[in-house]
Amino acid sequence: MTEVTKPSKQVDSSEKISWLQQRLESIWYLGASGKYFLYPLEFIYKALARLDRVIKTKQMVGHPIPIIVVGNISVGGTGKTPLVIYLCEQLKKAGYSPGIITRGYGGESTVWPALVVRDSNPTDYGDEPVLMAKRANVPVVAGPNRNQDIDELLKNGEVDVAISDDGLQHYALQRDIEIAVIDKARGLGNQRCLPAGPLREPPSRLEDCDFVVINEPMPVSEYSMQLVATQVCNLKTLIKQPLLDWEGLTVHAVTGIGNPTRFFDTLESSGIKVIEHRFPDHHPFCEADITFSDGLPVVMTEKDAVKCELFATDQHWSMPIDAKLNDLFMQNLLVLLKSMNTENTALQG
Repeated sequence: MTEVTKPSKQVDSSEKISWLQQRLESIWYLGASGKYFLYPLEFIYKALARLDRVIKTKQMVGHPIPIIVVGNISVGGTGKTPLVIYLCEQLKKAGYSPGIITRGYGGESTVWPALVVRDSNPTDYGDEPVLMAKRANVPVVAGPNRNQDIDELLKNGEVDVAISDDGLQHYALQRDIEIAVIDKARGLGNQRCLPAGPLREPPSRLEDCDFVVINEPMPVSEYSMQLVATQVCNLKTLIKQPLLDWEGLTVHAVTGIGNPTRFFDTLESSGIKVIEHRFPDHHPFCEADITFSDGLPVVMTEKDAVKCELFATDQHWSMPIDAKLNDLFMQNLLVLLKSMNTENTALQG
């Protein structure tokens, strides 16, 4: 008997992003009125964030391997996940054996930390951990306690450097290298902290980071990153086609990510006509969310695709994204990482 998937409670695409989220983003990025009413809440948020940092820093735990934290100081997608995958690829080329730790946001498992593999259920561990396990081909551990994640990671392979996905504000985790990612299109918004602005921490926090990577269309910044899409992959047949071959086609673009505009823009820049379907970040997709009767192709991000593979048809495609960075970034990171290994060796001697 075929299992019937319950339709999403949300029906119309225009209703899938909450009114509150749209209103806040209009204040943060477009200068809409209302920010003054949020200033008292911002003051409270900043005070609590400072207190949390003091408390968590006192609880900081060290580990026997270097920890690289990749994060941001703003809410929403900036391109962290492609950068984490890129780091794994480059570190392996340099002779390292990296592993990944991540929060597992949205995962419903009751047992943490958890080793995530490419065939793990995203309902249990979250979409991003499963995606990274598929793409990075390194050990991935998910769980809310980053220090426990590291311990679990070290049990599951010969890992000599750990990358913490989205861990900039997890101050109980001792880190050796901090990488902050900024989406140039959005920048830091109005440069105010939540809820008056999109920032988790003030802009001055970036001064403490070893690298500030700018996700931008053209390589201009010192540490510049481009997110490149060259093909689409069918979720059912795994057939791949060049994205350029889709020029002139009309598609349903379905996504539940932090910054959906970038996804839509990428498709449109390839000459594809897009029918937009926006869902909240980490949306738990069901079959009804991605089913349309007009026979047009349905394209989604890889992060969304891992949640749709079980009920996907020949109509459904994902668009893989690869991070591309200038040589200076990896050169400087490897120098910094090597100096830390040298210091550790000297201390152990």
